[in-house]
Amino acid sequence: MGLSSVEAIDAKEMDYRSLSSSEHQQPPYMHKVGVPPKQNLFDEFKTTVKETLFSDDPLRPFKDQPRSRKFILGLQAVFPILDWGKSYNVSKFRGDVIAGLTIASLCIPQDIGYAKLANLAPQYGLYSSFVPPLVYSFMGSSRDIAIGPVAVVSLLLGSLLSSEIDPTTNPIEYRRLAFTATFFAGITQATLGILRLGFLIDFLSHAAIVGFMGGAAITIALQQLKGFLGIKKFTKEIDIISVMKSVCRSAQHGWNWPTILIGAIFLTLLLFAKYAGKKNKKLFWIPAIAPLISVILSTFLVYITHAEKQGVEIVRHIEKGINPPSVKEIYFTGDYLLKGVRIGIVAGMIALTEAVAIGRSFAAKKDYQLDGNKEMVALGTMNVVGSMTSCYVTTGSFSRSAVNYMAGCQTAVSNIVMSIVVVLTLLFITPLFDYTPNAILSAIIISAVIGLVDYEATILIWKIDKFDFVACMGAFFGVVFASVEIGLIIAVSISFAKILLQVTRPRTALLGKIPRTNVYRNIQQYPEATQVPGVLIVRVDSAIYFSNSNYMRERILRWLTDEDEQLESVNQPKIQFLIVDMSPVTDIDTSGIHAFEELHRSLHKREVQLVLSNPGRVVIDKLHASDFMSQIGEDKIFLTVGDAVLTCSAKSPAEVV
Repeated sequence: MGLSSVEAIDAKEMDYRSLSSSEHQQPPYMHKVGVPPKQNLFDEFKTTVKETLFSDDPLRPFKDQPRSRKFILGLQAVFPILDWGKSYNVSKFRGDVIAGLTIASLCIPQDIGYAKLANLAPQYGLYSSFVPPLVYSFMGSSRDIAIGPVAVVSLLLGSLLSSEIDPTTNPIEYRRLAFTATFFAGITQATLGILRLGFLIDFLSHAAIVGFMGGAAITIALQQLKGFLGIKKFTKEIDIISVMKSVCRSAQHGWNWPTILIGAIFLTLLLFAKYAGKKNKKLFWIPAIAPLISVILSTFLVYITHAEKQGVEIVRHIEKGINPPSVKEIYFTGDYLLKGVRIGIVAGMIALTEAVAIGRSFAAKKDYQLDGNKEMVALGTMNVVGSMTSCYVTTGSFSRSAVNYMAGCQTAVSNIVMSIVVVLTLLFITPLFDYTPNAILSAIIISAVIGLVDYEATILIWKIDKFDFVACMGAFFGVVFASVEIGLIIAVSISFAKILLQVTRPRTALLGKIPRTNVYRNIQQYPEATQVPGVLIVRVDSAIYFSNSNYMRERILRWLTDEDEQLESVNQPKIQFLIVDMSPVTDIDTSGIHAFEELHRSLHKREVQLVLSNPGRVVIDKLHASDFMSQIGEDKIFLTVGDAVLTCSAKSPAEVV
């Protein structure tokens, strides 16, 4: 006859108790914590450098290869086109041509508008979509990224440059400073790639980037109100309060209604095209060609109606011909050199962050590896070459890259196709843009930057991490209410503040035993976990350095004081053993070891014994190198928390529950 469920549980309980009693009679085997063999200083340094700068092992393909093969591999590393070009075929070319023509139709009107954001003549936007994409096609490792001027970098560059030189009164000096900044932006990017310091851009958190991009999008859209409303006298400030004041002051006599009508009609058309493309992915080509169609229609409309006589501002003239050389225009000496370096570093870092993020996202979609350091060298080289051929800072454009991806691009040849279309435009078609209204350029930019306001990501950031949300909103409001530079400073400052806070104030947790197991976990995460009488188990969830060692010691002592007070209030014996779970502690320095020595002395005065559980290889090696091991004794270090509890409870009058 089978046992009932209650009887079965009772039988299991009896087995468990008998097993526990047998364990007390015959202690189980406890494996000692391993001490790694001593590594010589040079090997340790070499390992650290390799993991820090060469974690992807870039020289692996060169191993055991003849010298001729190494030379070819070296060329392919610098020029990836030599690698994937071997397998290039007609099918891939067809996809690249379609994608290249599609992104060209999008980039031409955008480039003209973005050049105005940077306070440069329209042709400089087109120049920047000719030479840099060609250079990137040979050196870049992304198959999907589309190169050219982008709204955020154009606004940032325009804002930083105009704070040094007035583009209206000194256009030549302004243009020279723009080329100088572009040159040093490229030098910055290439240097980071060559020295393999690409991890530095990761210090700008995702949340800060979302906020910065959203704020920049709002600022860019507000700047377009000048062209959209036909305002002639407009503020040079870019904060929302100054812009709205300028708009309101000119409301009675400064707005041009034919301009507003043109802008409103075509903005509606562009937004509808964008909505159609988002709703049905097969219609991606509609939002891609909508800007060019809008430019053609609006230009034709102004030409046949002579709307420029009614106050509608038009482009009037775009310089014909390909990029003129600009090496002699770069400031290599003088007062503007350092200004160019400073602006170039800032613009280069932002451009780099955007390009690498875009490249990685599309590489993940197509399941191929993107070498971040190679990308930096490619982006840096194209900007250095671009600065010498009348281009300003270019990077990967998210809107164009998305269209490039959806249009079926196969390789970077799509950028070459786009460049060819742009150069043909520069050679033959630019006179046709003379009657293009500024309102349509403003409408194109507004429709393009709306997508940079990622409210879904902001909501997700709020749900996941409130501190990240503060970083996001700080960057956003800094850009919108102050300036792009202030927003950028806030974004970087909050990102660093978060890192410092996490380093200086690491999390600690009290551990308890989960019923019917030998597993010890955070009692806040597992309320059913029970604490062991006479034993306090604390886990430190961080490496222990000079920046957090004192906090760690004080926090552990506070845990102990709180626990003793609670036990005293219910007439229970005080804590006799403090077990520190070192599993998450990846490293410790001399300050950390000194903090443990002080903790040991404090505990000794309270008649509490310090026990360590599962220190890692680096930690145990440093503990052995110091005098700390002899202070607490080898018998106070255990492989698991369970082993430590079993030993401590055997010495304590209290039994394990």
